[in-house]
Amino acid sequence: MPPTASLSLGQLAVRFGCTLRGDPQRRIGGVASLAGGEGELGFLANPALLDDLEATRLGAVVITPRLAAKCPVDALLHANPHATFARIATLLHPPPPRRAGVHPTATVQAGAIVPPDAEVGPYALVGEGARLGERCRIGAHAIVGDGAVIGADSRLLERASVLAGCEVGARCIVHPGAVIGADGFGNARDGVQWVKVPQLGRVRIGDDVEIGANTTIDRGALGDTVIEEGVRLDNQIQVGHNVVIGAHTAIAACTGIAGSTRIGARCLVGGGTGIGGQLVIGDDIVIAGFGMVTHSLHQPGMYSNVLPAREARGWRRIVGRINRLEALNERVRRLEQASGATQDEGEDDEH
Repeated sequence: MPPTASLSLGQLAVRFGCTLRGDPQRRIGGVASLAGGEGELGFLANPALLDDLEATRLGAVVITPRLAAKCPVDALLHANPHATFARIATLLHPPPPRRAGVHPTATVQAGAIVPPDAEVGPYALVGEGARLGERCRIGAHAIVGDGAVIGADSRLLERASVLAGCEVGARCIVHPGAVIGADGFGNARDGVQWVKVPQLGRVRIGDDVEIGANTTIDRGALGDTVIEEGVRLDNQIQVGHNVVIGAHTAIAACTGIAGSTRIGARCLVGGGTGIGGQLVIGDDIVIAGFGMVTHSLHQPGMYSNVLPAREARGWRRIVGRINRLEALNERVRRLEQASGATQDEGEDDEH
């Protein structure tokens, strides 16, 4: 997005609680990486990028006081440079202005509430009895289903769908292609056939939540699927029916969460993770990318169970050894029986 009018480093320092090292009159018109140019502002939080910092031609950098001496240009000093940079970037690069009103090609059905300052874009649908909050933005081809509720200042971007009866809180962002409130995967077996289980719950999303492109959040089977305030969901995540995700948890792309699992507050889940159904993940838990969670986790900390990539021949040797473990275990069992020793009870159980 194009930046707004430029601001001085002095103005930015005061507004965002930074210590300024440099020219308070220097104008900053936008943000960039460390490869940016004069008139732009970047940040450094990772010491591994110090070589890039030494070569930067930026107008200024947001950086920690500890690394300030290594910065060759003007600096805004802050203990959390990444978050400070994010706030400055939001100020300098705001979203496009809202175009209040209903586009002529949009459809607003009977009983829907659309405030005068809301924007309903081309070919969007606002269903019967739906309610939009003040200053909402409903993008082109987006769907707000019958009886759905969208909170004040929230944005549904192009082709996002919030289906019947679901609720989205205030100041949320739902990115293109996301689907909130599709049926959960509820099926009962009857011989060789499946009988669909009606999915009668909703999805309830708290305030200040961001949902990535093509992420899907299924409605509850009986109760509701709940996403609490401040949650961040990346692109292409699947959230099963009746899942609860606690406040300020962040989940990276391509993660799948099976039904009725509860994830606590302030958790971090790496991309490509699979989380089984009906589990409990406690507060302040970190799961590394590509993990496979098959049992509940209660203690705060970092969990990982993925094997890193290796050269192909070495990996084949590892797989061969894994395949021989059962035979080795049986051989050890026979030797222990012959010697009168026994394996510890339950040692073969999954943990």
